[in-house]
Amino acid sequence: MATQRGGFSTRIGFILAAAGSAVGLGNIWKFPFEVGEGGGAAFVVMYLAFCFILCFPVMVAEISIGRKTQRNPVGAFKSLGFKRWSVIGYLGLASGVLILSFYNVVAAWAFGYFIDILSGTFSIGGEAFGQFTADWIKVGGYGLIFMVGTAFVVSRGIAGGIERAAKILMPTLFIMIIGLIIYAVTLPNAMEGLKFYLVPEFDEITGSVVYSALGQAFFSLSLGMGALITYGSYVAKTDNIVSSAASITLVDVGVAVLAGFMIFPFVFSQGIEPNGGPGLIFATLPGVFQSLGGILGVIIGAFFFLLLSFAAFTSTISLLEVPTAYMVDEHNIDRRIAAWLIALLIFLIGIPSMLSYGAVEALGNFVTMPGSDTPMPFLDFVGVIANDTFLPLGGFMIAVFTAYVWRTENFNLEIAEGDESIKGSWLQMYVDFALKYVCPVLLGAIFLVTVADKFFGIKLMSMILG
Repeated sequence: MATQRGGFSTRIGFILAAAGSAVGLGNIWKFPFEVGEGGGAAFVVMYLAFCFILCFPVMVAEISIGRKTQRNPVGAFKSLGFKRWSVIGYLGLASGVLILSFYNVVAAWAFGYFIDILSGTFSIGGEAFGQFTADWIKVGGYGLIFMVGTAFVVSRGIAGGIERAAKILMPTLFIMIIGLIIYAVTLPNAMEGLKFYLVPEFDEITGSVVYSALGQAFFSLSLGMGALITYGSYVAKTDNIVSSAASITLVDVGVAVLAGFMIFPFVFSQGIEPNGGPGLIFATLPGVFQSLGGILGVIIGAFFFLLLSFAAFTSTISLLEVPTAYMVDEHNIDRRIAAWLIALLIFLIGIPSMLSYGAVEALGNFVTMPGSDTPMPFLDFVGVIANDTFLPLGGFMIAVFTAYVWRTENFNLEIAEGDESIKGSWLQMYVDFALKYVCPVLLGAIFLVTVADKFFGIKLMSMILG
């Protein structure tokens, strides 16, 4: 079994792979429209604060649990002697499977846009987006290609598959983003976009903006789903967990921040409102690229959606690795067989999400949530369940488990194995304090606010903060 598990061959390989798990559509697709809807720079300030105050301690805890046990999210809690707490692992497995089932569909949209722009068959506008997503055969084909690529990498193992892919994908991702930023800031009115992005107006902050910033910070770092417990299980005992977690956080936050430097100059150069919601990337930006004209618009547009595809690919790999590691560890199934079978299963589970954006009306108007007058597509509903609800619950339980069940003294012994200097440091004291008090309170609040809002139509955060 140990030979099937493998491990990262280098510390930088682990950091790039774990950062790749965090970096994805949440950074380049979701972060910009959240910033646009959240009033700009004030949202960015809160997002950055929450990433380090809330997310960093949970990340250290997840990696520590994984390295201590050398097991998947379910087996990790059993190995520590707390079998009942393996419910956290099962919750993470369910989260990862459900998220990948719809994440692969959005990845297929991005990859499909790249192909269509290059082939000259692309059309723009909100209606064009609806026509594209309704073509389930085309989207299904792109999604199948994406899932096959993901399964291939995961089936190759840790050092030979995931680590090798991360070492190629992550540097390429940064180069592509920086290249697009250099071009974007030369466009007319680009400085207005940067002003919106960088100059905070704190009177824009409302309860819903605070809630969104909290949720975005947690989602963007891939916490609460067992991915970092899994990746931590492949880390050497000599590696410094705290500095690795800091590096992962910085890379992830860096990509999100750079995405804003890229997106908002494009948007403001065409006089477009930045609060375009989820359609900002798929319905609005293609028109911006077309306005650049001719071959330049084709190159920039194709380059952007290839970038988005790369970002999605780094995350789909980690999402598939979690259930694959579970099957390898707990059921002694060969990694290659496990990766391909699970990939097929998740692709099938994702078919209703794929059909819910125009192909099947019943799935497009799947459910009307309390407090809303608009039916929600099946894809969005899965996102509410897995992403908005399960992840903060998982993070809350991990913080509580680490601080009060496994206990901080055992947790501190594990993180000190790779760095003796952490003992008694202010950083260790902060992480301990955060896991005991800050993370349980904030993550518990996110979970309760989400349940009240999404399932009962009660706007708790707005009632508290206005």
